Order: sequence, then C-alpha cells, then structure tokens
Amino acid sequence: MTKLEQLFHWFSDKKSVIVALSGGVDSALVAYAAHKTLGNFALAVTADYKTLAQEELESAKKICQEIGIRHLVVSYNELQNEDFVRNDKSRCFYCRSELSEHLIEIAKKENIACIIDGTNVDDLGDYRPGITALRNNYIQSPLVEVQLSKQEIRQTAKTLGLSVYDRPSNSCLASRIPWGQRVTAERLARIEIGEMFVKQTIGAKQVRVRDIDGVAKIEVGADELSLLEKSNSTDLFAKLKSIGFTSVILDSEGYRPGKINVIAD
Repeated sequence: MTKLEQLFHWFSDKKSVIVALSGGVDSALVAYAAHKTLGNFALAVTADYKTLAQEELESAKKICQEIGIRHLVVSYNELQNEDFVRNDKSRCFYCRSELSEHLIEIAKKENIACIIDGTNVDDLGDYRPGITALRNNYIQSPLVEVQLSKQEIRQTAKTLGLSVYDRPSNSCLASRIPWGQRVTAERLARIEIGEMFVKQTIGAKQVRVRDIDGVAKIEVGADELSLLEKSNSTDLFAKLKSIGFTSVILDSEGYRPGKINVIAD
C-alpha cells in the first residue's frame, strides 16, 4: 500500500472531519484525501485571524475550489489576545489554542467529531509549541500517522495536480517579529506589504521581511540569493522605508525556519 493509499485508508473509520486548512501544500493534501474519501462530510476551515497574509487566504480559497471541498472561513482578531500580542516563546501555543477553540465550536455546530490538520513528520523536529496546543485539544495529524515527509507531500501533490505543490512554506506574519517585541497591527501591515514589495521587485518566491525594532531584515530562499544580489536595492530600500521601516539589511545566508526564535533584548 502506498502512503497515499494509507492516507485514504486513514479516513475509512471516520464519518466526518474538519480539516484545519491554511494556504499551503500540507493541509491541501489532507483536504484532498478527506474529500475523496468522505465527500460532503469533509469540511475545510480556514482561520482569518488578522495575522494571516491575504495571499495565504486567497490560496486557501483557491485550493478548496480545485479540490471541491466545502470551505468555511472563520474570522477573529488575535490582536485582542494579550497572551499572543505579548509575543513570548509560547506565542504559537496561544495562537493554536485559540484556533482550536474556534474549530471545536464549528465541529459542535456541524456535528463533526474529528478535527485534523496538516502537520507532517518534518514539523516534529522543530520547536513547535503550536503542535502541543493542537494535541491538547485532540486535533489529529494524518500526515504524521502515515509518516509523510514534506518532500513526499510535495511530490504526491504534484502527481495529483494540486497547484500548491511547490508553494513555499509560510507562517503567520507575527513570526517575523522577534520574541519579546509586541505584535501590533502596524507592524503586521508593513511586514505584509514589505514582503509583497520584495516579491514584486526581485521575483523571489520564498521571502521573509523580519521587523526587528523597525529595521527590515530581508531573507529570501537560499537558491534565490542571486536575485537579491542583482536587484536594484536602492529602489527596494526606498519602498520599504516609505511604509515605516527605519532601515533595511539583507541576509546573505538566506531564509531558514525559526531564524529569529530568540527573546529580543
């Protein structure tokens, strides 16, 4: 039995499920398998919690249309959660705890007993307090249970024709702010617009604009560093300063996850 077949089989004893769906490839594959096996008894839910980039929300809507799965967007504001806004090393725990509450509420209304997400085996090697919060709320991860890695997920999604198969990994905009520096609507807005500027100006796909006390630190994928080197940095820097960044620095090493998971002084 292939891992995709194992994934389909995972749903064999489920009557209905909610899939916590972002705009990325992992939860898209879970949603695909859920819809293929359960049809209209599978519901995808995307949280628009005000720290999600608009392009991620649009990607989520698009992939649900591709798959044909029923899709619900639940809106709330994480910036009203002081535990989250404080931005200590447990920020993701508070985020996923609040998300879990909304998913559980929807599950009760829809009479659905099982909630699942797109966590994969590679995620387990990082510091991910958000995963702990999901587990505490009995949210299951089929990709982990069938031992699918990120590379296998991308290859499977490509084979199935899912348009997000090569979409770069992303996370909420608050992850661009170092622990200990408060999350504000102003900072989130300039991060989102800043990343859009970088993508448009140099054509990179994997982009992070870190907001470090008002300094924009630009990271692109390691395989895209040449795009940054060839770009018109004067024009890009001017755009970033126009939206409120005080200065701009380029990261010559390239993007890697969790790069600013440190408590800021």
